[in-house]
Amino acid sequence: MAILLAVLAALCNALATIFERLGVENAPADAQLSWRLMAYVLKRPIWFLGLGAMVGAFAFQMSALAEGGLTVVQPLLATELLFLVVILRVWFGRPLGWREAAGTLSTVVGLAVFLAASNQGGGDHMPTTPEWIMVVGSCVLGVTLSSTLATRGSPAWRSAWFGVSSGIAFALCASFIKATTTLLSHGGVAHALTNFEPYGIALAGAAGLYLTQNAYHAGPVTASQATMLIVDPIGSVIIGVGVFGDNLRGGLGTLTLDACALALMSVGLFVLCHSPLIVGATGKERLSRADPVGDAAVSGAATTSQ
Repeated sequence: MAILLAVLAALCNALATIFERLGVENAPADAQLSWRLMAYVLKRPIWFLGLGAMVGAFAFQMSALAEGGLTVVQPLLATELLFLVVILRVWFGRPLGWREAAGTLSTVVGLAVFLAASNQGGGDHMPTTPEWIMVVGSCVLGVTLSSTLATRGSPAWRSAWFGVSSGIAFALCASFIKATTTLLSHGGVAHALTNFEPYGIALAGAAGLYLTQNAYHAGPVTASQATMLIVDPIGSVIIGVGVFGDNLRGGLGTLTLDACALALMSVGLFVLCHSPLIVGATGKERLSRADPVGDAAVSGAATTSQ
């Protein structure tokens, strides 16, 4: 069940990307970084579909973490890019190239091998206060160091390091979500709200969004998206094994296979992040600037949203 819920969360994230891009792509150029941009999108019903998809993604992620561990759920969320490829091909009629094929194959194989070989189990341990201090301290240190590295260098370098920092923040946010689901199952909403973990979701999530916006502003989206999508699941696996009691199959050979599988998945994500399809869906290129099939799809979506 955790796998299905995580996949649904990834699908919702992909839909949110599409709908929100359609909602803002015709906004005036001088509305960037202005409240006028929000005033514009609030008049676009299709943007609210994106917002709804984001809410759905969070709900599915939370439900998935209630059923399974961080080492299962967070890597599966990276399949958002695979859904983006499918949506852009089927809905917008975009052509597929070697990057999409190689990236998809590498991501799917790497993720499948990791899930099959690692034999995840456990993940029900509630971190103690010293363990939380260790996790939060390590994440704050990681965010601080990566953000410092992002203050100078080329645009791609700065964007990539901001992506690292946002990936760490989102991994920490996922750990707070996991802990909150345990608190809810043990004592309900009132019990959960007497602990700090639900508030940690808001703080870590806000930090991740802030760092993501800095990454987009610093340089190319390909650099930040690649590092963010790679660091988030790897960081979540480390936190899950380290303090939540996620069990990985022992033995040097199996652990090496796990590491190789994650590396293969990371390579696939890196290639997909540099795909013209993904860049067009997440960057500044207009989604409607496609072949006739894509133009018809966008035109139909825009008509429906009016």
